Amino acid sequence: MSITKSSLFVRLFLAVWLGLKNAAANSALGRACDRLQGWVVRQAQGSAIWNFVWREGKVPKAWPGSIACRLFTAIVNIPCAIFKAVYRAGQRVWDGSLFCRLMGTLGGAAFLFLGLFMMVMLMAPHEKWNNIYGLMGVVALTGLFVVGSASRSRRKLELDAQGPYFTVYMAFICIATVGSLSTHMSLRFFAFHLTAFLIVLLAVSSVRKYEQLQLMVSLAVVGLSVAALYGCYQGYIGVDIVPSQQDMSVNAGMPGRVYSFFDNPNNFAEQLEMLLPLNLALFLNCRWRGKLLSLLSLCLGVAAIGFTYGRASWIGLACAVVVFLALLNWRWVPVFLVLGLAAIPFLPETIYNRILTIGNTKDSSTQYRFEIFKTTRNLMEDYWFRGVGLGTDVMKKVFETYPTNFDGTYPVHTHNNYLQMWGEAGIFALFSYLALLLWRLKTGVKAFCAALDPRVRRMLAAAIGAFCGILVIGLAEYTWFYPRNMFTYWFLFGVIGACVKLTQMERARHTA
Repeated sequence: MSITKSSLFVRLFLAVWLGLKNAAANSALGRACDRLQGWVVRQAQGSAIWNFVWREGKVPKAWPGSIACRLFTAIVNIPCAIFKAVYRAGQRVWDGSLFCRLMGTLGGAAFLFLGLFMMVMLMAPHEKWNNIYGLMGVVALTGLFVVGSASRSRRKLELDAQGPYFTVYMAFICIATVGSLSTHMSLRFFAFHLTAFLIVLLAVSSVRKYEQLQLMVSLAVVGLSVAALYGCYQGYIGVDIVPSQQDMSVNAGMPGRVYSFFDNPNNFAEQLEMLLPLNLALFLNCRWRGKLLSLLSLCLGVAAIGFTYGRASWIGLACAVVVFLALLNWRWVPVFLVLGLAAIPFLPETIYNRILTIGNTKDSSTQYRFEIFKTTRNLMEDYWFRGVGLGTDVMKKVFETYPTNFDGTYPVHTHNNYLQMWGEAGIFALFSYLALLLWRLKTGVKAFCAALDPRVRRMLAAAIGAFCGILVIGLAEYTWFYPRNMFTYWFLFGVIGACVKLTQMERARHTA
């Protein structure tokens, strides 16, 4: 800290920043923006649309006190109830046992181990990773949490805090597995969904202070930083061009796309999109030493996502930053957009040319996606109501009973998260999934407005922005085809839930 205080560069930067900030706030433009913001808020608050969107729905409002909520929460917490009963029956023995006290202490730090799990998962090379490690690791962490809850009377797996749509969505996932055209093929994918389900529960249930959330997220960012560093190394030495991943007729001169530890550049780019905004929140929330490390990590991540040449992820990351800025201070959104557009001509030529291909219908990957959507329509005409069953294996098998694509191949998946959910689990599963996403974003934004801790506000804004970004990517990619991306997706969902929980706890303390 003393080094940064005595640094001429840091002091100059702070002086310029504070000067610009104060000048903008006291300028005519700043006052006009304040008046515009006040007018928009007043108009919105009195509108029927605002009241409809902002109000708490009847189902979510009734959920915490409903029989269904209490029943499902009790079922999920049966292991916790058993260990609490064992602890009460033998409290003297438990408290006198070094092993039991150690396991209880470790169980109380499940947030730490979840962060370590994410770190290792993001650092594991593709050849060494097996998706069963994800299930085994999360089940072990859940067991550790259960043991830790024995001596903590209020500690439980907080299924009730996830709202009604989370439980309904998981119920439809179970139905899609049991009712699959091939239950055997669907079981592997059910294991992935179960892993994601437990990640959400652990992320929300284990966090009770912001410092715990920050540590959990920081460990995940460390794993991403290692992956980004390796991605930058690949970009420096070069990787082989894969014709199926880039159309060289419209991307002349573009080098091979880096993939780090994730087998495919799109997988890697999606990981970066989901976690870089959280790293930005850490940069804003940390002290100077942490800021320097976060800044270095951000630079590596931005360079790495450039080397992936993932157009959908570039758009998703831009969307994430816009949402982040809009929540924290909407005045920075036009500044970001203008600077972003102005910077495009100064980008490396290969990246500039890649941006120009966005929306180019002559690009083979764009053509292939539209062809897949046409082929998917054939499947949806027959299975739109019930779906074919959970997982891409079942869907691929069903695709083979329909006409091929223009190149004689069959689709592996729909290249769209929402079409994939619909095709696998049916129309009602799609509705529950969309309801869950909208409810989570709505509760996140409401918690952001209610939060008193600026650190929680920044982390929540970053998580909401990143989640909006991956939802946009899901329009052009099936982001769960690679299970590690699916696990990070639901980890991000859990981070939003943890921030909402911290806000509610903080508000309860202030009103008590």
